[in-house]
Amino acid sequence: MNKFALSPARTLLRRTSGLVLAVLALFLPSVAPAQDHTNPLNRDPAVLDAFQHFYNMDYDGALARFKEIRAAHPSDPIATDYVLHTILFRELFRLDLLDTTFYANDGFLTGKHTISENPAVRDQIKSMAGHAIDQADEELKSDPKNVNALFARGWARSLEAAYLAMVDRSFGAALKLALGAKSDDARVLQLDPDYVDAKLVIGIYQYVLGALPLGAKLLFGFAGMHGSKSAGIATLQDAASRGLLTSVEARTSMTLFLRREGKYQQALAVNSTLLAQYPRNFLFCLEDANITKDLGRGMDAINLYRRLIAEAQHPGYFASSHLELAFYGLGDTLRGQRLYSQAADAFQKAAFQPSTSPELKRRSLLAAGETYDLMNQRDKARREYQAIIAAGGNSTQSDLAHKYMDKPYRGK
Repeated sequence: MNKFALSPARTLLRRTSGLVLAVLALFLPSVAPAQDHTNPLNRDPAVLDAFQHFYNMDYDGALARFKEIRAAHPSDPIATDYVLHTILFRELFRLDLLDTTFYANDGFLTGKHTISENPAVRDQIKSMAGHAIDQADEELKSDPKNVNALFARGWARSLEAAYLAMVDRSFGAALKLALGAKSDDARVLQLDPDYVDAKLVIGIYQYVLGALPLGAKLLFGFAGMHGSKSAGIATLQDAASRGLLTSVEARTSMTLFLRREGKYQQALAVNSTLLAQYPRNFLFCLEDANITKDLGRGMDAINLYRRLIAEAQHPGYFASSHLELAFYGLGDTLRGQRLYSQAADAFQKAAFQPSTSPELKRRSLLAAGETYDLMNQRDKARREYQAIIAAGGNSTQSDLAHKYMDKPYRGK
């Protein structure tokens, strides 16, 4: 048998078949929502085919198809949203910003980050979001209760908000757009409670507000903004099980939130449903290994990372892959197992992949330096720290590198 024939999804299904099948029953409905609870274009076979390419991470193939759909429906804001959605996620993947490990703790909010933003793509995203909003506004002038236009406007706002938060890190501007998206989707659900796709933004909103520290909750509460982590996850579960456009994103969000809550077995089960649908999606395979590591099953995680790396090096297995993410996860897990020499090698490989972002390169070099310090190989450790410092810039990794140049890292 070809060593690549057995997918990670099949391996996982065999290992936890009972739990996985139970969760699949929740998230893969046998009956689709009624026709009148979504834009009819969302059910067009060409649109469904384009989304298959998208979720298999063939972003270029998906984009070409969505552009054709938009050309055939130039006045429909949802068609503009399809293109915007694909351009955004292709850019986030290029920047190594789709690995949920980056968001699994509050370091994303408090740390210093440097992103190699592409101004042309940024302008394109903002322009397309604005155009979709304008198109939706035009439809809403003649029919303020047009749920398809309201949803399309909310989707465009949420996509631009995601870019502003994740790339620009302009949290104030992102919050304003996110609140607009939430308002649009709340109105959709008020008009049509079975328009389930609108629950994605609502669920994320509920969870994020519910996860805020008490002081922040009080401030938002005074502004009339309230949330609940459990309500957010329940809302996302409904979007995951019944949504047409948002099922995958809802499950991805649930996986992240459950991981943040330390509910790793549940997170693994939800991610397994994504793997079962899209076994050639590099990020879903990566998440399988990441959560297995979080569960404390270090050697199982090491095997999953190594398998993923081998599959990604097999031509054509994945439409898109970033080996640096797998190498970094492998290094982190090896270090946790005190396999320091192998860990340092994995961190080095993560740092010097062709697609490694500056942010991940610094993280990888810092981790390699820390690992060398744990091995009492001080010269090698200082070499890694010096490489971070020499790259310049104001970053959390640079701050730590300066610190460890003088005082060796000795573990957390």
